[in-house]
Amino acid sequence: MKLPAASAYLSVLRTATAGLAARLDFTLDEIEDLRIAVDEACAMLLAQAVPGTDLTCEFELTGEAMRISVSVLTVDGEEPSRDTFAWTVLSSLAGEVDARVGSDDRVTVTLQKRRGAAGAP
Repeated sequence: MKLPAASAYLSVLRTATAGLAARLDFTLDEIEDLRIAVDEACAMLLAQAVPGTDLTCEFELTGEAMRISVSVLTVDGEEPSRDTFAWTVLSSLAGEVDARVGSDDRVTVTLQKRRGAAGAP
């Protein structure tokens, strides 16, 4: 899914995340955790996005887990800091979190939430 890299479009992404998680029979609490985690990951990325670019989101669904990768072309090609409160919250909500930088300064944050895992990786 591609959206303009602007906070006004994040509600579409949160809704898509919740709908897909519901189809995988995640609990209401797990669905809300994913919605908040996607929002937080996007906020991290939008802070360094090149103006006028797109935010790309890919969903991978398995029977027990949902993997969400959000990426954007950035001005500095820096991964989000892993020693911040925001990263700790993101890890708590999603379970597994990773970030990487591509050769074109595209930064990707990947979240993976397992159904019934209560935030544990």
